Amino acid sequence: MTLRTIPRSALDAYLKALKLPVTTVIRQVTKSNGTPSAAELAVDRVDATIRDVAGLALGDEELRKEAGRRRKAADEREKAVELKAEAEQRKAEGRERAENQRQAAERKKKEADRKARIKRDEAEKQAKTRVQAAAKSEQKRRQASQKAAEAQRESIEEQAKRERLETLNREETALEEREEALTATDEAARLKKEAAKAKAARKAQSPKTTA
Repeated sequence: MTLRTIPRSALDAYLKALKLPVTTVIRQVTKSNGTPSAAELAVDRVDATIRDVAGLALGDEELRKEAGRRRKAADEREKAVELKAEAEQRKAEGRERAENQRQAAERKKKEADRKARIKRDEAEKQAKTRVQAAAKSEQKRRQASQKAAEAQRESIEEQAKRERLETLNREETALEEREEALTATDEAARLKKEAAKAKAARKAQSPKTTA
């Protein structure tokens, strides 16, 4: 071990001993779960700066290179954290877009279902209205048919009554005519008989002429 490596080893041990509790507290507070936080990266940069200053003061180029490597590693970890954060952001945005699309699709489906239900209800209502109208039309047709049949039956019955009345009137007239004829015949026979009696009486009363 050279004179330069002694201060370098001591400084490394000192910085590690200093960083450990600070880093532990930071991880407990930030709950980074292994992902370097901004505070941890700041501690790493302070560590690199102290090494760089010490290397410059001690003329230890290797210590300054170590500081550069640590600073570069801190930059790379910060970049990785940023990339991971960007990836998480894109992932979150993707989930949000997917959720928005799902909600939009669900709203669209609900709206389509609502319109379909309205159309179905309207179609059922129209069908019911058509059935009711057809039933009323059929009822009116049957009533009209019944009225027509009843009117025709009444007309036939009235016609039959008129025909029977006319037949009875003709029969009555014929009977009256026969009775009148019989009465006239009897009267004629009576008159003829009375005329014969009168003639016989006249003959009996008139004087006999001599020959």
